[in-house]
Amino acid sequence: MDTSPQPPAKAPQNATALLNVRDVTLRYKTPEQIVTATWRVSFDVREGDRFVLLGPSGCGKSTLLKAVGGFIEPAEGKIMLRGQPVLRPGPDRMMVFQEFDQLLPWKTVLANVAFPLIAAGRAKRAEAYERARVYVEKVGLARATDAYPHTLSGGMKQRVAIARAMAMKPDILLMDEPYAALDALTRRRMQEELLGLWDDIGFTTLFVTHSIEEAIIVGSRILVLSPHPGQVMAELDASTFDHRHLGGADFQSLHRRIHTMLFADSAVADAEVTHE
Repeated sequence: MDTSPQPPAKAPQNATALLNVRDVTLRYKTPEQIVTATWRVSFDVREGDRFVLLGPSGCGKSTLLKAVGGFIEPAEGKIMLRGQPVLRPGPDRMMVFQEFDQLLPWKTVLANVAFPLIAAGRAKRAEAYERARVYVEKVGLARATDAYPHTLSGGMKQRVAIARAMAMKPDILLMDEPYAALDALTRRRMQEELLGLWDDIGFTTLFVTHSIEEAIIVGSRILVLSPHPGQVMAELDASTFDHRHLGGADFQSLHRRIHTMLFADSAVADAEVTHE
């Protein structure tokens, strides 16, 4: 019975795309009108990518992530995972949200991580708990396996949510601003821990943020989306420098480039896309 994490999956430049998003336009209805969230967005995510969707509030990045998750049907275009159309949610795409109430309050940390494996029929109870324990340890919560969610800090709850998603061994981990509600120090620590986890076990992630700094720290590739409706402004390589150290010339240069791209012709305040 193999409960060990998969080896790191580094993404060479010529790697075959795992996820294909092609000319995707997303719309939703309000009481007053039909709103276009994104307009003809295209990108590919390769095995082992830390792919970031970056843009200001209202550009449709979270809506796009939900479409990849199978929760929203595109008005136009297509989304393919391993060559198959995404038509509905599935265990091959696990989501981690910003909110801290993702956990079942009546279950322990270990039981929360094991629960989806059992509910989805991916493992029997004993195997599910064994695999859950591996991933709980990987996110640094080995001493909290029997704790209940109400006793955990926000950062610890997010670690549990990440362990729960990773234990399912999805093809792609979808993260919707998972650290936005955390204080600055905890957020920075969680970013470092995510990179450490990626180095350790390897996974593919599609990560949404409105922070330029977070995008550069977390991402190996960054798709910059325009203000509403979201359109592709640029796809940038952020894999050539050490993401754990801020302030270097490469970091500052890329930060300025993205900031100029987003705000050169806009009166939007810097707070819209933060440099923390």
